[in-house]
Amino acid sequence: MSAEYERLNGIIRSIEGRIPFKPQVAVVLGSGLGEFAKSMEVVSEIRYEDIPGFPKSTVLGHEGKLVFGRLNGKKLVCMQGRVHYYEGYDVSDVVMPVRLMRMMGADTLILTNAAGGINREFTTGDLMCISDHISDFVPSPLRGENLDELGVRFPDMSEVYDKGLCLKLMQAAEAVGVDLKTGVYVQLSGPNYETPAEIRMLECLGADAVGMSTAVEAMAARHAGMRVCGVSLITNMASGISETELSHAEVTGVADKASESFQKLLGMFIGML
Repeated sequence: MSAEYERLNGIIRSIEGRIPFKPQVAVVLGSGLGEFAKSMEVVSEIRYEDIPGFPKSTVLGHEGKLVFGRLNGKKLVCMQGRVHYYEGYDVSDVVMPVRLMRMMGADTLILTNAAGGINREFTTGDLMCISDHISDFVPSPLRGENLDELGVRFPDMSEVYDKGLCLKLMQAAEAVGVDLKTGVYVQLSGPNYETPAEIRMLECLGADAVGMSTAVEAMAARHAGMRVCGVSLITNMASGISETELSHAEVTGVADKASESFQKLLGMFIGML
């Protein structure tokens, strides 16, 4: 057994008495999107600070707890707030929660985030289904000793975001009247926003949205055999495209306004799984 897998097992053992059921679906809620957890029939909650060895979220808009609940016939575990590489954590700590939710039993992962729009056809408040990602600007979460208990040394990444789940997400969007965009997400390290020159580079690479999370979590989930889908909320247009100075307050403000549409979309989607 690898040292990292042994560490993960130790964390699971420390909270197994507080895990109410084997979850089917895991959800990671990004900046300002944590209100979705309240739409569930909540069964139990565990604060990150009460889990030995669990990384703590330090960012405004990330409450910092695991929420277990039921929604539309499915058993869910939600991360109400994530941790980020820019907070100073090693990338293995950033993806630890995803691996733990897989070990709890979840086989489907829904990743959400607040992102900057690069595609000039997008507008603030749009929701985007992630069709693919670019992760070259942050360390791979699979670097180092492989966790053979979770996945193979060299996992295929030709379809990180499950096409069947993406199709269901588009169908759910149509059912609730949400104009869901599709595009490629790129993760940078943060915490600074990008320069206009960097955005022009990312545009040339084919990115439609940019943020500071998600791609490494998706890679760890695919390595562990999970089906993955992702939704980005475009909370601002990126530097050099936006006519205003970028701020985290803008991100959380737009997320609050889009919360209702976001919850309707995810609720319908989860019911279709």
